[in-house]
Amino acid sequence: MTDIQQILESRKPLTLAGAPTGFLPSLMSDLARAAAFKDTPAVYIAPDDTAMRGLADAVRYFAPEIDIVVFPAWDCLPYDRASPSLRISAERLAALHQLQRNSAKPRVIATTINAVTQRTLSPFRIRQLVTHLAPGERIDRDDLTAKLQANGYIRVESVADSGEYAVRGGILDLFPSGEKEALRLDFFGDEIESIRRFDPADQRTVGRAESFTLLPASEALLDAENIKRFRGRYRELFGATATGDPLYQAISEGRRLAGMEHWLPLFEDGLATVFDHLDTGALHVRDSGTPAAAEARFESITDYHQNRENMRTSEPGSYRPLDPDTLYLPENEWQAAIAEAPLHLTSPFREPDSDTVVDMEVGNARDFAPERKANANIYEAVVSHIETLRKDGKTVVLGSYSRGARERLGGLLEEHGLTGATVADDWQTALGGD
Repeated sequence: MTDIQQILESRKPLTLAGAPTGFLPSLMSDLARAAAFKDTPAVYIAPDDTAMRGLADAVRYFAPEIDIVVFPAWDCLPYDRASPSLRISAERLAALHQLQRNSAKPRVIATTINAVTQRTLSPFRIRQLVTHLAPGERIDRDDLTAKLQANGYIRVESVADSGEYAVRGGILDLFPSGEKEALRLDFFGDEIESIRRFDPADQRTVGRAESFTLLPASEALLDAENIKRFRGRYRELFGATATGDPLYQAISEGRRLAGMEHWLPLFEDGLATVFDHLDTGALHVRDSGTPAAAEARFESITDYHQNRENMRTSEPGSYRPLDPDTLYLPENEWQAAIAEAPLHLTSPFREPDSDTVVDMEVGNARDFAPERKANANIYEAVVSHIETLRKDGKTVVLGSYSRGARERLGGLLEEHGLTGATVADDWQTALGGD
């Protein structure tokens, strides 16, 4: 049995040893291809947003045939007075919608520990909120703008980012969640006459759209049913005197208030977790840094909640926080979820094979710290290492952030004895591929 098959078929959490960070995009790509035969995705849980996006970008570059779904966490602190940004909210909802649709390609879902330990809208609710629009369909413009407002879109003079819309006579500009470009809807009466894509930077049309899917721009929706539900639950939790709170008054009037998403459980009949949006057979892998990140996450949620409760005691009515378990997974629920998944753990260190360890046999990158400490010539050390690898029959690829950096690095290494180097703008050409 190969390592990939062993990982795919294991029903208990494994340690994937000998898997340094740079190897993870390749590993997740291979796991996604293998999991696709069972019609399931491969899920990667990163310790933070940077690691998540780094892996997603690398998979897109080295394995363009794989479908990537990125599900980020809110970019605000627990119990904050700020809301998650429109861009993040749009990205989250677009990802949840993608998870409701089957993919013909292998799929990697990249997310973070903060994202998977927070509750969100249920799969049924996501499907319920989807609206498909196309030229020729009739829809009252006032009803459409009211729907956009209730679904978290912000009205602006000129659309520039996800979650914004603008109305100019018979034209409605819109940047829906999940779309790469903004859309311009031309109305003839109540009929959508055409849909054009445009670049928000210069407002110029770049093509036409046959149709599009309208998703919410926020997880906290302000339709009549949600407002009624929020009002009743807020009074039930905090008493009749809470009706004077700015939050209660704003929601009652159908106005969005910064930070209102932190009361999301009061708007919905029930919330779900990311695991509820995934197939039961999905293959889950977490980065070696996620256990520490998870511990820090649970501690920070407890601390922020306690701070709000202390403030509420000293200043009644200042901020009425919800119980952490209503919006975030408690640690015991998280542990149960990762055991049931099962959630495999990567490690950059080599370990002997066992029932719970699979050694991927990938070494860490060569560290030139000893040469630096000894004040040795670092470029001579790099050239010497490259020659050693070549003698062992290995191909060496040196990457740079830009062409300028590549030229500088190449020149310095040539000055210190590197020969036979090929300059290329992509890794396939460098390796002699197509």
